Amino acid sequence: MTLSQALTPSIKKAIQDLFDVTIDKVEFQATRKEFEGDITMVIFPLLKIIKSNPVELGNKIGNYLVENVAEVAKFNVVSGFLNIVISDAYYLNFFNGIKDSVKYGFVTPNPEEKAVMVEYSSPNTNKPLHLGHVRNNLLGYSVAEIIKASGKKVYKTQIINDRGIHICKSMLAWQKFGKDQTPESTVLKGDKLVGNFYVAFDKAYKEEINQLMAEGKTEEEAKKQAPIILEAQEMLRKWEAGDAEVVALWKTMNQWVYDGFAETYKNLGVDFDSYYYESNTYLLGKDVVQIGLEKGIFEKDPDGSVWIDLTDEGLDRKIVLRSDGTAVYMTQDIGTAIQRVKDMPDVGGMVYTVGNEQDYHFKVLFLILKKLGFDWADNLFHLSYGMVDLPSGKMKSREGTVVDADDLMKDMSDTAQQISEELGKLDGYSEGEKARLYKTIGMGALKYYILKVDPKKRILFNPEESVDFAGNTGPFIQYTYARIQSIIRKADFDFSNVSKIETLHEKEKELIKQLELFPEVIQNAAQNHSPALIANYTYDLVKEYNSFYQAVPILGEADLEVKIFRVQLSKRVADTIADAFRLLGINVPERM
Repeated sequence: MTLSQALTPSIKKAIQDLFDVTIDKVEFQATRKEFEGDITMVIFPLLKIIKSNPVELGNKIGNYLVENVAEVAKFNVVSGFLNIVISDAYYLNFFNGIKDSVKYGFVTPNPEEKAVMVEYSSPNTNKPLHLGHVRNNLLGYSVAEIIKASGKKVYKTQIINDRGIHICKSMLAWQKFGKDQTPESTVLKGDKLVGNFYVAFDKAYKEEINQLMAEGKTEEEAKKQAPIILEAQEMLRKWEAGDAEVVALWKTMNQWVYDGFAETYKNLGVDFDSYYYESNTYLLGKDVVQIGLEKGIFEKDPDGSVWIDLTDEGLDRKIVLRSDGTAVYMTQDIGTAIQRVKDMPDVGGMVYTVGNEQDYHFKVLFLILKKLGFDWADNLFHLSYGMVDLPSGKMKSREGTVVDADDLMKDMSDTAQQISEELGKLDGYSEGEKARLYKTIGMGALKYYILKVDPKKRILFNPEESVDFAGNTGPFIQYTYARIQSIIRKADFDFSNVSKIETLHEKEKELIKQLELFPEVIQNAAQNHSPALIANYTYDLVKEYNSFYQAVPILGEADLEVKIFRVQLSKRVADTIADAFRLLGINVPERM
């Protein structure tokens, strides 16, 4: 229970007893730094129903609380604001209630409540995952974990674009230039091998276009008539017709890619509960179009194409079926959403982690599903996010445009190694321990730098800046966690029992107040689909702890009861850091 929740009933009773008035809610805000107080009640809304001036009103309520509420020690009134000072006993009772809680801040899912399905990653099978996929995966995974922590059952899923002309291009290039290469024979990850053939196709295609243009064709004609693109289109037709040889090659090369993706996901620390494949879903939705036509939701044009008119909703007309009866992406997405609820009947909402260039698409998709009458359509959310840019020259990228996810993760570990060696803090570590630590620091730096930013904002990602051991970075927070572990290891006394202290140092109180916010931060982060709220809360907690660490002795404290309390407080902070970072998919090291 938050402080505002604890005080609300008492303040409502005070107003009832003093003025014979019933109020629905109490408005609180954080007390400004220049005033004494732990929480501030805003008086102004009461002036509409109680004839008084704000200072007199604040003083009457303040006096009532001091006399009748044990937790309230004193108060002061500034204009229309009642600054309430809470007793040390309240904070000590609160702390003793959470100090050993394994799941503090986390809510156990109610089996009666509907589940949420979170979609993320959703790559094509013609190339490896890249920097954009990294942000997508980190966001989707973290939001899924946060929603789970807030008390909902969560399914993590993705839809893989495993069909269409893009994969046929890689398949054809492998047939032409591959010389029977496999991931094993080339010692290449399967996704990289298939991606290389996609690039090889593009190179051959451009050469044919240039040749045709030299023979007098226009660029448009050359693009359509190049022999290799015609072959790829024929291969797609064969795939759709179920040609055994083409389907067998398609399955083989896609499996190479899936194996490569699995390795990347493992290194990135993300996972999935289910997978959907466009090869299975691309025909879904066509039957729904017929239902929509019968209900008058869709309309058929003279050429046989089917549309939905959303102009009254501020959008436009959107095609859902082509005149030849083939589906468009919108049709597939409608069908896939419905299929997911059939597969998981307890799903009552979905989160789609997709870049902001698809904002319009999801507005239309959600509106169509609502018009079709699905009750869960009210609980659909597009987790829209901005691009990730890199400072020029900071990292090698294939063809100067795409930063490979595997290369990025290795670069982060290398950067962590370089900075750690410069700081010279790893004496006594084995080579294996060092390698694990470099990965923990590097991945923590990468994930925190990306997740601390509001998803909607574009990011300029600087690898060196992200591994800084000072400031709002993952390694800075990890270092504080490791520092606390060192304190706990050095504590050569029993600190498991409740401390007998009765008064708090100002820094102790501020730290407990910060810990008290954690459950509310999880709920807010879940409601706003924003890991940034968790990340920045953790940074604030660490700043508060470091201020406490600098201000008071811990192991050097002479009073044993105070020393016990400060170690307990340090441990609770470390546990909360670890819990918060787990929601971001970040590990914490025991030593640094």
